[in-house]
Amino acid sequence: MTVPMPIEDKPVREALFQFVFPFSLEHRCQSALREMLLEDGYLPFRLDETSLESAFYGPGRRISHRDMERYYLPFTNQVLFPLDNNPESFRRLSKKLALRASLISRLGRRDFVIHSLDVFLCPFDTGFLTLRAELSGETPSFSQAIEFADRFRSLQDTNRQDRETFVQYGNNRYEEIDGFLFQELVPQVLPFLDMTAMEGSYFEELPFLMDERMFAIAFYRFPEGTEITTLDRYRAARVDGLDEHGRPAVSATHMPYIEDYCSRYGYERWAPYTYFMTDDNCFCCLTNDSEAQAASLTSRLYGEYYYGLLLNLFHRIVLLKLSNAYSHVQLERKEEHTVELIRDITAYAAKYNFVEVVAQTAGREIFVQLRKVYRHDELFTDVKQTLNDLYKYQEMRSQQRSGYLLTILTIYAVVSGIYGMNQVIDDLKTGLHWSVVRGYSLFEWIALAVTLSGLAVAVALTSNVLYKWAKDGIRRRQR
Repeated sequence: MTVPMPIEDKPVREALFQFVFPFSLEHRCQSALREMLLEDGYLPFRLDETSLESAFYGPGRRISHRDMERYYLPFTNQVLFPLDNNPESFRRLSKKLALRASLISRLGRRDFVIHSLDVFLCPFDTGFLTLRAELSGETPSFSQAIEFADRFRSLQDTNRQDRETFVQYGNNRYEEIDGFLFQELVPQVLPFLDMTAMEGSYFEELPFLMDERMFAIAFYRFPEGTEITTLDRYRAARVDGLDEHGRPAVSATHMPYIEDYCSRYGYERWAPYTYFMTDDNCFCCLTNDSEAQAASLTSRLYGEYYYGLLLNLFHRIVLLKLSNAYSHVQLERKEEHTVELIRDITAYAAKYNFVEVVAQTAGREIFVQLRKVYRHDELFTDVKQTLNDLYKYQEMRSQQRSGYLLTILTIYAVVSGIYGMNQVIDDLKTGLHWSVVRGYSLFEWIALAVTLSGLAVAVALTSNVLYKWAKDGIRRRQR
């Protein structure tokens, strides 16, 4: 029997969350989805629209568009903050909500407000949905705030605590978070989701999520002077809230392990006042600093760090999609899919595989930590090997086809050279008649067969080349 670790719970003054749901879209549907969102009141996000700096983040909070532009290097800004509706960049549409609801479970009731929604339409038919939520009402404890994050990010019920939790919004009750999400908040997105990655699965229904859970960006502000312990940081990163008895929970019992974890996945530049933690499913900030400094931190979490996390998630998801596409491509029967995969991998490496992204030292260190946690370099190495394998396959197939074609053409050249197709050329000029053909010798029959089949082969090869050229041109324009 495991003995629970003694945990000192603490009050928090602010508990802010951004829940990120990555998704894959059906091919060539982004324009239709974008128009539908615009009709529903979503606003395109642009850095030069400074009126949007305080539009989506809750009362009294704002971000600096100028600081966001300075934070990233220019070529990164072209992808993250496009000047126009460029399908090769991150197109963000945001909507202010101020929607109030409650998360109710056997352990209690937590009131919350959703300040806004973001929908990102990204290259490679990917996208992100972000909900900005804040706990309201009675000031929660640290464990209660983490418990809210853990329950709310679970889109579908996976354990007893999830099954005993529901969202109450007005007169509507949603037993699972995905029902609240896709029926109440963003019903426009669901019809466009690509569920191909889920074919063959038994229970999972939402691609790119671990245990059907959203990614969480969390901010916890403690009263000034409150000690932020190693255990606090570990619990925040691992999203360990309350156990089934309502006591503060922790998913580890060995302190050296917890300390090593915090050392590897924590960023302590501003300790003991502020800590950042990065995990597979969570990026969080814990601070006991002043209210003014906390406002600066929330601005970065809603701005620069938010985009840094999305960019890393985008890298991870696209690399997983490319790896998955390689495992499903039918090399022998669908060569055009192989060509498309080579083109996608090359486009990703050329346009989106940024090594240097952030202009500032602290931001660069946090971005590199996110990159390390999401194993971007390992995934990209695997995809580069995939590209090499595809090139080798294409080269082998090309050489094989060239060999076959050369053999056929050599046979025709040799036969025509030996017998001479001019034996029947004169007859072809005036039109063949059975009475003439019937009197042909064996060699004239061979010459006639070589002439007609050679013309047929030439027409077929030319038609095939023109068809592939036209098809490739159309596919490029569509993409």
